[in-house]
Amino acid sequence: MAKPGRPGASKKKGGRVGTGGNGRQALEGKGPTPKAEDRKGHKAFRDKNAAVRRATSSAAVSTGRKGEFLAPAAKTAGTAGASRNNGQRVAKAADANEVLSGRNSVVEALRAKVPATALYIANRIEMDDRVKEAITLANHRGIPVSEVTRPEIDRLTGFDSVHQGIALAVPPYNYQHPMELLDKIISRGQKPLLVALDGITDPRNLGAIIRSVAAFGGQGVIVPQRRSTGVTASAWKTSAGAAARIPVALAANLNNSLKEFKKRGVFVVGLDGGGELSLPTFDLGTEPLVLVIGSEGKGLSRLVQENCDAILSIPISSDTESLNAGIAASVALYEVSKRRAKR
Repeated sequence: MAKPGRPGASKKKGGRVGTGGNGRQALEGKGPTPKAEDRKGHKAFRDKNAAVRRATSSAAVSTGRKGEFLAPAAKTAGTAGASRNNGQRVAKAADANEVLSGRNSVVEALRAKVPATALYIANRIEMDDRVKEAITLANHRGIPVSEVTRPEIDRLTGFDSVHQGIALAVPPYNYQHPMELLDKIISRGQKPLLVALDGITDPRNLGAIIRSVAAFGGQGVIVPQRRSTGVTASAWKTSAGAAARIPVALAANLNNSLKEFKKRGVFVVGLDGGGELSLPTFDLGTEPLVLVIGSEGKGLSRLVQENCDAILSIPISSDTESLNAGIAASVALYEVSKRRAKR
């Protein structure tokens, strides 16, 4: 008589069948264990991110050129525009702490002694002369230098930014007052050449205009408080470091500022496609001058046109509807600098 088997025992006989290699990856190693600070969910990872955020949000007290950057302690509520408050200018309220990116922009900012809180270098970056100079300048000024991963520097600068593996955390830009900027130019014995912007909302256009002002002998740029871009990280990068040398003034009311310039003997000339004067015949280039640039789509506003002494237009081909604001400013500034060079 056969011996009864255990209840529930398998009656299948023969050797077990394998998985056919389907579980091979489960048996493979996963490589070295990442560092604690690189593992999401680990306390060291959270502490590292918190330290980066603190370094980005903290601002150093300005030790470089006056009228460029402002420490957070000097910012007060309700001071959105540039104003004369015991000789101290205030930053644009809409601006947050900025992270400059790109090798040229970072090196130029460090050369100009722009206050900075941290320098970030991506690991495994190609160490060319600009990166070495940036690290040397940061060490001499006591600015912390941190080596971070590529994803971390992407997060700091924005995922659409071409950071080239280097970034610099700086306090918000501190704008000058338009009349104080004019006083400084006159005190240096220079003939004023300023550019005022009306409705320019693209920070890359602002950066290109700042770069053109620096290239053609201008002394500053004026932006209105409302409906206008400010000196952001994009503007810094487009200016290729010129924003460290050319001051930007903030006008609480652009039309009132233009009237004040006219009272001080400065000619205010607008640049618009429908202007009555052509740029090649313009004869005020050798005088104290404020060029007003409008947006590419809308041009100059009606009130701004009424406050201009003259409206200039740049002759272009009939097939082209208009010029980019940055290009138009470059053409006009070149014409003015050429006329001043002949005198």
